[in-house]
Amino acid sequence: MRIGLAYNEKPAQPRAADAPSATNDAYVEWDEPSTIEAVARALAPLGDVIRLEADAFFPQKLALARPDILFNMAEGLHGPSREAHVPAICEYMGVAYTGSDPLTLALALHKARAKEVLAFRGVATAPFAVIEEAADLARVKLPFPLFVKPVAEGSGKGIFVNNLCDTPEQLRERVLVLLSEYHQAVLVETYLPGPEFTVAILGNGAAARCLPLIGIDFSALPAGSPPVYGYEAKWLWDTLDRPLPIFECPARIPEELYHRIEQCALEGYRALGCRDWCRVDVRLDDFRIPNIVELNPLPGIIPDPRMNSCFPKAARAAGLSYDELIRSVVHIACERLGSPIIADAVPRAAIA
Repeated sequence: MRIGLAYNEKPAQPRAADAPSATNDAYVEWDEPSTIEAVARALAPLGDVIRLEADAFFPQKLALARPDILFNMAEGLHGPSREAHVPAICEYMGVAYTGSDPLTLALALHKARAKEVLAFRGVATAPFAVIEEAADLARVKLPFPLFVKPVAEGSGKGIFVNNLCDTPEQLRERVLVLLSEYHQAVLVETYLPGPEFTVAILGNGAAARCLPLIGIDFSALPAGSPPVYGYEAKWLWDTLDRPLPIFECPARIPEELYHRIEQCALEGYRALGCRDWCRVDVRLDDFRIPNIVELNPLPGIIPDPRMNSCFPKAARAAGLSYDELIRSVVHIACERLGSPIIADAVPRAAIA
């Protein structure tokens, strides 16, 4: 068995000229060498692992490697459909791969398009508007407070504590900054004041299931910080020396609410056509109704248990080691593809 591993590795020093933004969060979506190494090590018992960095030469490297299946964790290089590039190239070349297809990945990354699909399918998500230029602010009729973010970013990129706006003046200032810095539309949405959760999902169709819910404890943030789990909380305040005790897994909430959050996440997963795995962020509104904030079909998978990486944390709570989680994704993809299940993959009982 030849297993390709598609990834984007964080540069040792940010190359601002290569990124769509010169901000210091340009490469937060990409993976550290330690994560890439951990995934390769987890895949090694299944066959020969071929590392394929998803750079400008990825199509040629894939054509030469011709893996039996590709484990996709590549975030892509540029543009609002960048996460769709690797699976699209795989489909063009007839190479099987793990995870969601190009359409789902493109929809999920573009938060406004994802919310349009969710709303059409009757899945709860906050009311929103899209701002492409300053003049569009005049047609925003949503009540304050409002939250703003770049429309097609991930991993906390462009999401800062001052993105929570209480006045039209704050809204205009933040929208103009984001338009300038990220060179893309800005999503403006009704602020959801309730607790926030993240839901790791494994599987397909009726077999898709939620791992233990992760609750976000905003009281762990520095005093005076708004309840926002964004760039500062993910990359500045949370360090190996001083880890931020922000996650509770499993979340200690009433059983009825627990199941409603799971149901909301699964409805969103299916509405966008997610496959194999995905992390879904959910937040409660004024009426304690779960609303989907966004879906992450390429979830972060930092291996170090000391780091606040949600999917591995939920997997550990479910009794899955890091290696078992990675091999489970391959196992699930092989089932979906109708391929023979790899003998060394995690047994069905461990991921059912």
